[in-house]
Amino acid sequence: MKKNKLLTIMLIILITITLIGVVIFVLLTQFNKQNSSLNPTIDEIIEASVDVPEITTNLADNNFVKLTLKIQTDSKNAAEELTKRDFQTNNIVIQELSEMTEEDLQGKQGKILFESTIKSKLNELMQEGEVQQVYITSYIIQ
Repeated sequence: MKKNKLLTIMLIILITITLIGVVIFVLLTQFNKQNSSLNPTIDEIIEASVDVPEITTNLADNNFVKLTLKIQTDSKNAAEELTKRDFQTNNIVIQELSEMTEEDLQGKQGKILFESTIKSKLNELMQEGEVQQVYITSYIIQ
């Protein structure tokens, strides 16, 4: 009876140690996968990016803005899809700008808000991957 109890305890400890080892292995494997995908090279970023040609449009306060964008996606397939959706991208940018004033676009916060708005609107359209970042590469208000 005492030997069975000792054997059961040893078996439980052995199974527990094995399970802890498996959990640690899985966590380390997943952590390494995330690290490699979080740090793409500049070549991978460029390959997964789309240039939006210069757009000139009126703002809500009768000023006009000229800007160009670079949109970074999470994969080459997503970039190809976004390239095909160029007319929708232009439409979203023009619609958002038409609701903004020069004051809305002033300063760093105004530009960050504009970029994040474009990013979220484009992600609603995307079927292959997602937009990770929108960059304003050229910008003039008159």
